[in-house]
Amino acid sequence: MKISYNWLKEFIDTDKTPSEISQILTGTGLEVESMEKVQAVPGGLEGLVIGYVKECIDHPNSDHLHITKVDVGGEADLPVVCGAANVAAGQKVVVAVVDTTVYPTSGEPFKIKKSKIRGEVSEGMICAEDEIGLGSSHEGIMVLPEDAPVGTPAKDYFKLNDDYMYEIGLTPNRADATSHLGTARDIAAFLKLAIKKPDVSAFAVDNHDLDIKVQVENPAGAPRYSGLTMTGITVKESPQWLKERLAVIGVRPINNIVDVTNYVLHDLGQPMHAFDAAAVTGNTVVVKNCAEGTPFVTLDGVERKLHADDVMICNAQEPMCIAGVFGGQKSGVTDGTTSIFLESAYFNPVSVRKTSKRFGLKTDSSFRFERGTDPNMTVFALKRAALLIKEVAGGQVSSEIIDVYPSPVAPFDVEVTYNNIHRLIGKNIPQDEIKGIIKALDIEVVNETAEGLSLKVPPYRVDVTRDVDVVEEILRIYGYNNIEIPTQVRASLNNASRPEKDTVQNAISEWLTANGFNEMMANSLTKSAYYENLDAVVKILNPLSSDLDVMRATMVYSGLEAIAYNVNRKSSDLKLYEFGKTYHVSEDKYREDQHLAVYLTGNTAGEQWNQQVKPVSFYNLKSVVDNLLERLNIKDFTIEDSSCSKTTYGLQYMRGNKRIVKFGAVGPQALKKAHVDQPVFHADFNFDLILNLVRKNVITNQEISKFPAVRRDLSLLVDKEITFAQLKQVAQKTEKKLLKEVNVFDVYEGDKLPAGKKSYALSFVLLDEEKTLTDKAIDSIMQKLIFTLGKETGAEVRK
Repeated sequence: MKISYNWLKEFIDTDKTPSEISQILTGTGLEVESMEKVQAVPGGLEGLVIGYVKECIDHPNSDHLHITKVDVGGEADLPVVCGAANVAAGQKVVVAVVDTTVYPTSGEPFKIKKSKIRGEVSEGMICAEDEIGLGSSHEGIMVLPEDAPVGTPAKDYFKLNDDYMYEIGLTPNRADATSHLGTARDIAAFLKLAIKKPDVSAFAVDNHDLDIKVQVENPAGAPRYSGLTMTGITVKESPQWLKERLAVIGVRPINNIVDVTNYVLHDLGQPMHAFDAAAVTGNTVVVKNCAEGTPFVTLDGVERKLHADDVMICNAQEPMCIAGVFGGQKSGVTDGTTSIFLESAYFNPVSVRKTSKRFGLKTDSSFRFERGTDPNMTVFALKRAALLIKEVAGGQVSSEIIDVYPSPVAPFDVEVTYNNIHRLIGKNIPQDEIKGIIKALDIEVVNETAEGLSLKVPPYRVDVTRDVDVVEEILRIYGYNNIEIPTQVRASLNNASRPEKDTVQNAISEWLTANGFNEMMANSLTKSAYYENLDAVVKILNPLSSDLDVMRATMVYSGLEAIAYNVNRKSSDLKLYEFGKTYHVSEDKYREDQHLAVYLTGNTAGEQWNQQVKPVSFYNLKSVVDNLLERLNIKDFTIEDSSCSKTTYGLQYMRGNKRIVKFGAVGPQALKKAHVDQPVFHADFNFDLILNLVRKNVITNQEISKFPAVRRDLSLLVDKEITFAQLKQVAQKTEKKLLKEVNVFDVYEGDKLPAGKKSYALSFVLLDEEKTLTDKAIDSIMQKLIFTLGKETGAEVRK
């Protein structure tokens, strides 16, 4: 949200600098994310002065140029060649002297230089309003009143004041601070100053030439609806002060009527809407719900189908505006508008929020209505807007103020005790100071006892409904920095499982990072288009968009989106990992699972002069998985084949019926959904299980064996379906004590083997830690292995 420093000072009398105000705002909970100096016009009219044209003659070498002598208050008059048709002697004008940088309304800035124009010296430029950013007219130079003082800087003459714009990171609970008035309340409470509201005492009804009736058929959607009519207005460009005020906070001026409604919105926090009275057929405004599917064309020219729950502002025949969200194309103010119906209402926040979400329309009005505006501000804002419209557009107020308010919104009744205030704040604040802060925040003290206060909180403070909310208000105005840090800190020790989750996660992160991986963090919200079975996916009830409408049920797509983003930017060799959660629902029971996801894609390394570029493969990922598990001392798992809709091929390591990790090549269907066009290898670790396994680890040590290990090799002929993992498992089960390692060092498939067969060359490492193995013992073990492998897997020893 953008706030103007000069605008704030209209509500409070303070000599605090912009930086000091910024610190106060942040200290009271309205965090200033940035502060920017803003000039009323680009360049601030620096180097421009008021001049007097003493002479003006035709240029001898041109049929449209003029040679002038201009007094700018200096020692000598300036010769200036001017091409404007309306330049003449005796005029007061704006002059840009040599070395001045001029900032035109459109186009790039340029610097004024001393030059010769068709043989005549020119030492400046007599300016049109569009040439210096003061307007859009280029019909001729600006001719000022005769009393304009020569030599006066243009900045002073036009009363341009630099301003400062604060960008405030407004939290959703602070609906009251969505305006300059609301922001000024906090500053005034902190500085113990009075708030100066705009004076509307001059408001009066001029005539009753245009009476429009109001019927509220849906009081739940519009608890309060106020309005009035104005006639005889002239729609035109807003005056400079109004355009500048809106421009500082980034609002584009449109016309004087719309600009006034925008001004009041940012001034008081009350959204308003001006209808062309000619579009109010039957001289009746009806607040109601329209039939499901009713077509309605909004101001942006888009036809939308209305929902039966949308609150609409209608005339006697058709809808004119989506209440609190967006106006209609037919009823908006145009250049030909001469009479208006001015609306100021309090709409139901929930209704506005749902309608805004349905249509995907986020406007300044809906931003405020859906958070909760002040129901007691509607009439005051009407008077303020009517006076401003009379000032900038002329006209008369042509009806009494219509105010439909059948059930006034009551303030919040809150009881708060001094003991609770002191306990939660951690400091005994004097009672008089507490009451002063409460009253400064527009909270009424209804009753006071020795124990505490009975309060009535105004309804615009939708976030202050409990005693703890009042305590928070007291603390932020009193000042967090005024609470001393205690000399004693008390804490309780928790008996947490060791090692802690963060310790294990950091160890894994350090290992992966040391091996060239980059950590990524993805959003847990994702799009439902990734999933076929939406019954098991956790859906978002109020999604931000169609791309963020479910919680992720797998880690795959988060990584694929990151890969696609990088590949599209010519960074295709990626090693990524992410710690995160997946979310599942089954029979209305929700579950969160912790995961570690690892991704490999592209080449193993960049181009090198001494080695060929090699793409990553499944075995690169398997190496990472195996080494990581070894780093965590996780052993004794079984290996199984794994494939599903998301993987083309892969493996999974199991401990009993629980899966430690599943890894393999991502399938083409998943790659297509994420718009990735290169192979990706993905490993998904069950981090919850890994954490439990690490906590159960028992670290042992033993002396290095004094006796040598023995290696024996076997070349086995097996069916193609038999895997090395199956052979290894059988071997380890056959000889549990002396067999220390089983490895495969060659695999052969070819026409020299029988059909349906392949050959594994395996190495077996045997070690007896108590004595040297004899040839007889080794041969006995190898024969037992050959027999068991043949019996359980059909393996035959190749001769």
